[in-house]
Amino acid sequence: MKEPSDVSTQTATLDQAVSDFVRLRPRLFRIAYRIVGDVHEAEDLVQDVWLRWQRTDRAAVADPAAFLATATCRLAINVVQSARHRHETYVAPWLSEESAEGGADPHAVIERQEAVDHAVRLLLERLSPAERATYVLREGFEYPYREIADTLHIGAPNARQLVKRARDRLSSDRRHPVAPAAHDRLRRALASASSAGELTGLEQLLTADLAAQAS
Repeated sequence: MKEPSDVSTQTATLDQAVSDFVRLRPRLFRIAYRIVGDVHEAEDLVQDVWLRWQRTDRAAVADPAAFLATATCRLAINVVQSARHRHETYVAPWLSEESAEGGADPHAVIERQEAVDHAVRLLLERLSPAERATYVLREGFEYPYREIADTLHIGAPNARQLVKRARDRLSSDRRHPVAPAAHDRLRRALASASSAGELTGLEQLLTADLAAQAS
């Protein structure tokens, strides 16, 4: 006799799950795209989140928005780190995310922080100071090659070569140990440059790293 009621309850629960997901889907796509940097990859990833959401014990989820955002962020980072994505490492799109969606909710802030932390770690692990400096200025802030050359006191052809080499290095498996202090300095400089548009501090940090390498 209770079966119709059980079916009704399950239907209502699934309807609520669909409603929550549809409402949050645009945000989930933004999270995925911000991290993986590819529209089709982000769409596939959001679909994976939906499949997981259907299999989840939703009665135990107190905050669907937080749960889905966290799941999307973790899946996206896994995609970036996976073997099939090693040759398509997207770093530059994350460099200016620190200032995106000002006043966003705490979950969005955490998502941005994780993406930027990962980007900074990749830059430090895989690039030399010269490669990192030219790549950040070119890909992160769209400096012309001549301005990069003037800022870093190198030739413009050399700047082009370094940016190309940096792109290749980012798709490699090589790793350098990363000091927490260096990670913090670069992250802070990128955040300041992105949020305030003041690039002097970032230029000084990149130039100092370059000089330290040469000494």
